[in-house]
Amino acid sequence: MLTLIRNVRLYDPLPLGRRDILVCGERIAAVAPDLRVEAPDLEVLDAGGAVAVPGLLDQHVHIIGGGGENGLLSRIEPLPVAECVAAGITTVVGLLGTDSVTRGVPALVAYTKAMNEAGLTAFCLTGAYAFPSPTITGSVEKDIVYIQEVIGVKIAISDHRSSYITMDEILRLASQARVGGLVSNKAGITHFHVGREKKGLQDLIRIAETTDFPISHLKPTHVGNRKEDAFRFAALGGSIDFTAGRDPEETASQVAAALEAVPAERITVSSDANGSLPVWDENRKLVGIRKAEISALPETLRALVGKKKLPLERVLPLFTSNVAEGLKLFPRKGCLRRGADADLVLMDPSLKPQAVFARGKRLL
Repeated sequence: MLTLIRNVRLYDPLPLGRRDILVCGERIAAVAPDLRVEAPDLEVLDAGGAVAVPGLLDQHVHIIGGGGENGLLSRIEPLPVAECVAAGITTVVGLLGTDSVTRGVPALVAYTKAMNEAGLTAFCLTGAYAFPSPTITGSVEKDIVYIQEVIGVKIAISDHRSSYITMDEILRLASQARVGGLVSNKAGITHFHVGREKKGLQDLIRIAETTDFPISHLKPTHVGNRKEDAFRFAALGGSIDFTAGRDPEETASQVAAALEAVPAERITVSSDANGSLPVWDENRKLVGIRKAEISALPETLRALVGKKKLPLERVLPLFTSNVAEGLKLFPRKGCLRRGADADLVLMDPSLKPQAVFARGKRLL
């Protein structure tokens, strides 16, 4: 099927001005001004000058729901695909959280497959907060090699709910993920939940400073918890991921500060969507709980442009191409150019999604 989308203001994610986009099947066939196409069954859509951006990538999503931390009734339900689409998110990476007992890797992989069937592009991470990492095959490396959707592993550090993994254990785990990625031509990343404890990112910084392990395979998230450590890690060449789920405007302030401190290509933003957001007092006693919303991701993008007055082209890569690069998906994902997947979002002047295409299919 051919679809010609006329008259968009294209961001690739850099601004390219007025363009037309020709979609053939799941891919972008051409991007140029005033495309002339004659073909049977050609669908032509006039975007009326709408902003066209790559579909957003969200690399931290609790797609089967967070485990909850106030008993089994506090477990969160699976994330509806429609919520991703409404937020302009076309690629997600699912993962587990604190609860890897009632929520396991097999269920995570199954729902990842379901999201792909629904039209999105979905991947997932083996592992969870706990160490040794829960897996399907009994090995992190084998999960990455043999399970199509698995592209890396998750672990928690500097958190009172973690397994207090040592630096040597981090290196062994990250090496397994990296080798699995090399064998299967995947990202092979280790994705670190970073809590609020004093140690922060010190183990990752030590690895970067004292070993030859490639820093590109170490991916800390929730770095707003430890901003000074995060900036130091980025200065060493690492990428840092901010979390939009709690407060998009606060996250926008953190990201704006990071853009002044470290190279923009080393910054990404994710939502933590559908994860439980416990509130703890000074004695680590649970005093409240809610869930993170996937809508926080585009809300953070809008806050960066609308409240922080940053140009769209400066911040859009943090939600698109930077993420795709880190997940070894670029230029298939994260851009709007010939040969890329036809994942694109048409936005109104306030940057709210008005139409969403995922792998060439219009979902919104």
